[in-house]
Amino acid sequence: MTAPQASGRGSELPDEATGIAERLSRMVRVKTVSADMTERDAAPLQDFLSLIEELYPLAHQRLEREPVTDRGVLYRWPMAETGGRPGPGSSSEPVVLMAHFDVVPAFESEGWTHPPFEGTVADGSVWGRGTLDDKGPLCVILEAVEALLGEGFAPARDVYLWFGGDEETGSEAATAAATLFRERGLTPWLVLDEGGAVVDAPLPFIDVPAAMIGVGEKGSVNIILEASGDAGHASAPSGLTPTARIAKAVTRVERSPFPARLTPAAREMFATFIPHAQGRGRVILESFTRAPLLAAQTLARLGGDAAALVRTTLATTRLSGGTADNVLPASASATLNCRIAPGESVASTLRHVRRAVRDRQVRIRCTDPNEPTALAPTDNAQFARLRDAARRAYPQAVAAPYITLAATDAKHFQRFAPATYRFAPLAMDARQRASIHGVDERVSIASLRAGKLFHESLLRSL
Repeated sequence: MTAPQASGRGSELPDEATGIAERLSRMVRVKTVSADMTERDAAPLQDFLSLIEELYPLAHQRLEREPVTDRGVLYRWPMAETGGRPGPGSSSEPVVLMAHFDVVPAFESEGWTHPPFEGTVADGSVWGRGTLDDKGPLCVILEAVEALLGEGFAPARDVYLWFGGDEETGSEAATAAATLFRERGLTPWLVLDEGGAVVDAPLPFIDVPAAMIGVGEKGSVNIILEASGDAGHASAPSGLTPTARIAKAVTRVERSPFPARLTPAAREMFATFIPHAQGRGRVILESFTRAPLLAAQTLARLGGDAAALVRTTLATTRLSGGTADNVLPASASATLNCRIAPGESVASTLRHVRRAVRDRQVRIRCTDPNEPTALAPTDNAQFARLRDAARRAYPQAVAAPYITLAATDAKHFQRFAPATYRFAPLAMDARQRASIHGVDERVSIASLRAGKLFHESLLRSL
């Protein structure tokens, strides 16, 4: 299916779409692969921050700018003066718009149609690593801010723009930014980060375009399985080698799926789509809202994104062991990347893995634990503003809440700012969604224009 159509409304001149595309193209050309950087060499990140100063001069001149660590920057756009009259906003309850500008590695040899760091503009799209995750969303924030500054507009609340450079490798900069807000007594009225998008069909039986607004995100943890043994010549093995023991443990874990449960957010998502569904899809959605256990079991059997909505997932991402073909290894290990569903925890995930492994010779430990976040409300003014802005940018799309499956910087803010949401206002079809962290990542220029319109609408509505 094709990506949802963006609204043609907005203040752009006919050639402005070309300008947006070229600015994003230049962002892509700065190779901000955070995994390649050391603490002493973050030059590409600083190059990127210098570039956006050049591309968006009004934002650089009129917004307050504050570095946070050497991998992030915080802009403050002060609220409009009210002449002593109380306004709808507050400097202590600001809006925070977030994005990150670091990216994951990409190599032309993987089969890219256009080189991943050239920012090629072709076939109505900008191609390259980061166009969707997350330089494209960052671009449309700045496009909207620059345009509104050019009109002399000032927001009804303080607006902060947070741009981080290490989201893909640990989010230390976002952690520091969130700490800064707490130390200054700032509780954001609204936080908006990446996560959801405008998609053609969120599930096989939901055949309507949807603006999927993340109200929370799954937790995450890396679980390490380790085993040791006596090294020796491979011609005389005795018992299970460490590699065989780890292989057996991984097989047991992979064959022991986590229980499936329908979260309140998923149930509300289904209910939201019922008025817009027809035929078999409507029957399925109605049955899912009435019978959550049936819904969870059905979605789990579908696999992929559907299963990830209702259960903790586990993927074996690394295996290590052995030094030579003819040597018994002294040790072996495996890394299991787990994404923890709401209602579960890091502790319960570890217990599940221990029960599945059933081998005391396998040591189990975890790294990078993050609990699932709380869920943001959907019956408040903040969600309504997001829904209305999405409708203006994408008139055919139905705004619906959901749980973001991947980790974002927003989790550091949601711990003290309940109205934290995840939505990048870009249209993505199934192939584009698969290209995130994959091959041929690209965003349509029409979607960039719609993303700008979304943020303009949101900022005007505050």
